[in-house]
Amino acid sequence: MGTSYEKDVVAWAIEQAALLRAGDFSALDIEHIAEEIEDVGKSEQRELASRMAVLLAHLLKWQYQPDRRGSSWRRTLKEQRRALAEHIAETPSLKRSLLDEHWIRKTWADAVAKAVEETDLVVFPETCPWSMEQAMDADFLPE
Repeated sequence: MGTSYEKDVVAWAIEQAALLRAGDFSALDIEHIAEEIEDVGKSEQRELASRMAVLLAHLLKWQYQPDRRGSSWRRTLKEQRRALAEHIAETPSLKRSLLDEHWIRKTWADAVAKAVEETDLVVFPETCPWSMEQAMDADFLPE
């Protein structure tokens, strides 16, 4: 085998793709290929959670700091909602995450941490008061 996965993952990936295209299956690094495929899914999950945490944090800021509401916050809400919808459209299986209680709790905890860091407030609910569908609704703004 050529390049080691541990030494240069990019060169390794190029070599593995070439081996696949050539049909040289016996030379493939199957274990690392499987890990990389699983990591693609994990990466997609992380992006969804990260964007949702930003959206939820801004919804918290909107609700708990009404005197600071402005066009910048509206743009952030709109952009995160657009990006989330696009991400789910491109990877429909991610939609299951929006109903997964464990995923929601973890994402909510990240959102609250962001909101606390950005506002110095510590009055936020322990659990998310909105459904993920509601949070992604373009017309929804908590009052």
